Amino acid sequence: MEEIQGLVSVVIPTYNRAQLCKTAVESVLSQTYHDIEVIVVDDGSSDNTKEAVSSMDARVRYLCQTNSGVAAARNLGMQSARGEFLAFLDSDDTWLPWKLELQLNVLRLFPSAGMVWTDMIAVDEMGNELYPSYLTRMYAAYKHFDPAIHFPVSETLGEIWGQGPAAWASRKCYVGHIFTQMIFGNLVHTSTVLLRRSRQESVGYFDVDLLKSGEDYDFHLRTTRVGDVAYVDVSSIRYRIGAPDQLTSSDLGIWIARNDLRTIEKVVSSARDQIRLPDSAIRKRFAQSYSWMAREELFQDINSARRDFLKSLRLNPFQIGIAAYCLLSFLPVRLLRIMRNIKRRLPKLWML
Repeated sequence: MEEIQGLVSVVIPTYNRAQLCKTAVESVLSQTYHDIEVIVVDDGSSDNTKEAVSSMDARVRYLCQTNSGVAAARNLGMQSARGEFLAFLDSDDTWLPWKLELQLNVLRLFPSAGMVWTDMIAVDEMGNELYPSYLTRMYAAYKHFDPAIHFPVSETLGEIWGQGPAAWASRKCYVGHIFTQMIFGNLVHTSTVLLRRSRQESVGYFDVDLLKSGEDYDFHLRTTRVGDVAYVDVSSIRYRIGAPDQLTSSDLGIWIARNDLRTIEKVVSSARDQIRLPDSAIRKRFAQSYSWMAREELFQDINSARRDFLKSLRLNPFQIGIAAYCLLSFLPVRLLRIMRNIKRRLPKLWML
């Protein structure tokens, strides 16, 4: 079998996570594939991140920027990268030792694939395993997506990666063009990604205008628009959940919803002819985005919530649950909060 080769540049954005970031870097340095460089991009930390990572290994580079957000940090890392391949790792996550070896074998076998991603293990703040397969739990778009159906090509890991664990030999890798399916929502977790540099050059960079969230979906949506991608049905990273400093924390829900709408508006405007869906499906997708945004707004800005519920219903009138939410938005906020508190105590008796 042809030997895999090529420098992999691993971009790790971080902010005030010195010890976690050091652990993340160690997981990259421990890879069974050794031709790597690690670019830690410090987004204006006030802790000892620089001291923690700068002297770890000659393959580690430390860059620092004024606090500008994760998208800007990843972009700086990509601009500084020298590798033929790019990978991303959030500073509170870690990789399993064979991640790059497996993914490089996939890209070697499938030269049309510009990106490959995987499933992930969810762990708590102490590192205890919570879910061995978390991708479909985290990303709701998998309700509309089945790799075995929507990818046209598949191969077993036994054929792709002969050195891999025997227990995984029958697990599948899927390859194909899934831009249309990605319209329904993100399917890709960034810390699991390996990307050809040539694909990144076609796609561009993360959108720094998508503040606090949503830059991942926008980037991966554009990546799938350009051409084939691959998904491997194994977990290759350990993903920390439940920490208050994470960008997926509940108080950021309104930002995630708003940026979802911005992303869909942008892609439909620029690439409607490439989306193989009828207009009715596009309207339902917009309705979904407006209703998501409205639910997040309900206890923060009831007038905006009411307006967005109505927009959702105009686009897709057949939403009984959203119609109920819309009616509730005409109640006083104080009463809504009382009802929400009751619902938390008696969840089976209320649909709010």
